[in-house]
Amino acid sequence: MSSSDMILNSIKNDCDKTIEAIRTDSAKICEEIIAKGKEDAAKTKAELDSKTRQKASQIKAANKSRGELEQRNALLRKRRLEIDITYDAIYKYLLNLDGENYFNIIYKLLKKLGGNQGVIYLNQNDLNRLPADFSQKLESLGIKAQLGENAVDIDGGFILKNGDIEENMSFSALLSSNRDSIEDLINRELFAE
Repeated sequence: MSSSDMILNSIKNDCDKTIEAIRTDSAKICEEIIAKGKEDAAKTKAELDSKTRQKASQIKAANKSRGELEQRNALLRKRRLEIDITYDAIYKYLLNLDGENYFNIIYKLLKKLGGNQGVIYLNQNDLNRLPADFSQKLESLGIKAQLGENAVDIDGGFILKNGDIEENMSFSALLSSNRDSIEDLINRELFAE
């Protein structure tokens, strides 16, 4: 082998070693990159899994809360409906009482006013069914009011006028002014827990 062949052979051997070293280093670097990529991917997957579980838990809690709110609102709407039905039934009951019971309520309301003087006004229906002893009954109760001749536009009850002062004792006005306490009573009776 000639010296030039030996030089070429030495260069070739050096190149082969360098190439092999580069290949080995490249393989190690590739393995490190792949390992790092797998590690990063596992870490990212764990973070995403945690965030997904947390988000799912939040969505579940929000849906549960929304469901409970809708259930409570439905219950409140049902209670409101039952209260309104009962309230209307009370009003209709008062309007549909027979003459004696109806006027007994009128007498009690007048008595509550403490014997105020003035003029009592009734609606036309009540004037038509007025008991014959109405004035005597008022006197016996100590009520100094007189019966007005003209009918007023109310469903039931009466209006007591004394000069410029007017007491609206119509059933709708009485029920309206006492609605909160009536609703409390209905709530206790219908929804006592």
